[in-house]
Amino acid sequence: MKVPLQININGEDHEILVDPWRTLLEVLRDELGLTGTKEACNTGNCGACTVILNGKAVKSCLILALQAGGAQVTTIEGLADEDRLHPIQQAFIDEFAVQCGFCTPGMIMSAKALLDENPNASEAEIRAALHGNLCRCTGYTKIARAVMTARDRVDGRT
Repeated sequence: MKVPLQININGEDHEILVDPWRTLLEVLRDELGLTGTKEACNTGNCGACTVILNGKAVKSCLILALQAGGAQVTTIEGLADEDRLHPIQQAFIDEFAVQCGFCTPGMIMSAKALLDENPNASEAEIRAALHGNLCRCTGYTKIARAVMTARDRVDGRT
């Protein structure tokens, strides 16, 4: 039996009926069509499904949708303005931190949660925040550099 779920996704309120066993990841992708959040391991190990839930980076494959009831969720689709990418997204492009792109949304969401909480994060703090996000295509140097570039741009250092 489906139950009602009230949730705010990317600044927009939604009320939908969901099966109680569905994860937040499944609801985002299957019910709301927000496919930027990637489905990969479904065990919380890879970070491809990372979203921001009430200001914290979480792996949406590990959260039941009903646990997010009443919450504010930001997905990768909620970052860019209509005409302009979010500074973290742009920095990933500028620093060549994207290869296949599958892990990129989760990486960006983890980075955003970190920089929202700690705008002056050090390289070590950035690498620690990205620890739960796996990339099989590239080393993490360009990814960490992209987050540092975004940090510096937002802070006005560059």
